[in-house]
Amino acid sequence: MSLTQQLDRLLEAGLAEVTGASPAELAAHVAALPDEPDSVLAVHPALATARQLALMLRRHDKPGFVVHDMTDLEQFTPIEGVVLPDGPLYLLHELDRGDDMRNWSPDEALPAIRERGRSPLTVHEGISWLLQDPKVLEPNHCFMTIASRKPKGKTLDARTPALWISGGTGHDGPANRGAPKLGWCWAGNRHTWLGFASARQRTSSPGAA
Repeated sequence: MSLTQQLDRLLEAGLAEVTGASPAELAAHVAALPDEPDSVLAVHPALATARQLALMLRRHDKPGFVVHDMTDLEQFTPIEGVVLPDGPLYLLHELDRGDDMRNWSPDEALPAIRERGRSPLTVHEGISWLLQDPKVLEPNHCFMTIASRKPKGKTLDARTPALWISGGTGHDGPANRGAPKLGWCWAGNRHTWLGFASARQRTSSPGAA
């Protein structure tokens, strides 16, 4: 899918309305990016919050939502070693859902991802991927975005953001059954149905600082 087509998808999902940026402004940013094969447009945190993006998600007829107890989502930031390109929109290359790491914990997966020469996705990047390809979320094949963590003093909060499909139970409510869900998991816990999304690299426009 070309970058122009990807921008069209973001505009259809409501990015201009959410951010206050005009379609023309967003198109100008996209035009400055190299239109490389198999790249995905990522929305920078400076342009929209993860919560705003999560609500733009759709799976079939169900909108995305954030779990009720993640009121501090905006405090999750990129971990050490993950540097986001400048610019409101940038590119992700060679995305992978990390299915082979299902039933690993985030603590186990992070060093393995880096040993492979890859970088884990932030929560913004994971949502950006799903906005382009909602089918990436499949029953029993979803993913964590462990490049986003909340600083807690000199350490990190033990939660890691994750994206999966709601079963409509508990606080989710039956109306959210089958909807894309932004939640969290403990960094030391394993889940048989969650992989670890990663990219080979990130790039922005050649003229970006």
